Amino acid sequence: MPFADRTDAGRKLAQALAAYKDQHVVVLALPRGGVPVAAEVAEALHAPLDLILVRKIGVPMQPELAMGAVVDGATPLIVRNEEVIQLAGIEEAEFKMVCSRELDEIERRRQRYLGGRARIEVAGRIAVVVDDGIATGATTRAALRATRARKPKKLILAVPVAPTESLPAMKAEADEVVCLEDYESFGAIGYYYSDFRQTSDQEVIDTLARFAPAPTN
Repeated sequence: MPFADRTDAGRKLAQALAAYKDQHVVVLALPRGGVPVAAEVAEALHAPLDLILVRKIGVPMQPELAMGAVVDGATPLIVRNEEVIQLAGIEEAEFKMVCSRELDEIERRRQRYLGGRARIEVAGRIAVVVDDGIATGATTRAALRATRARKPKKLILAVPVAPTESLPAMKAEADEVVCLEDYESFGAIGYYYSDFRQTSDQEVIDTLARFAPAPTN
């Protein structure tokens, strides 16, 4: 196994990103599994840690089939899969209804994980988007597009492991892709970790609390 667990993967990823230490970086994690990985990167680079929340917009009668994705932000980014929308015969009102529901869930999760903490400013900084791996790549692409819209100085995708075939699409979205391991025959992300137990909400909350900005008087 390339990685013992997500913490091990994060430490190895941080080594690959060492040149960015103290370089006005912000680290953005995809929860939940990306948070323990990103925490190691943020700590090593002396960078703040924030979340980038992505939700799949599923076809109502087949929720696992994505007709799009939505990413949180001051102005949420909606990515549409027009082919699926047309094949499934989805009306615009129906798409908007599902999208609205997922936006509500994004806001619920942000409040749960971060409370009222303000989003960290990305404009003009080096933004490093981190997850524990890439599966289909749909949510990763949505996260990168949303981050790009926030006008970072440089956009980096950093993941421990990914399918080889997904990397060209990621390189088209990011200025730099750091991927420690990639495989032609991929399977699932969990195959590359000795310990791939699910990251809990409480682990996310506790990790983010370590990076909370100090209160000002």
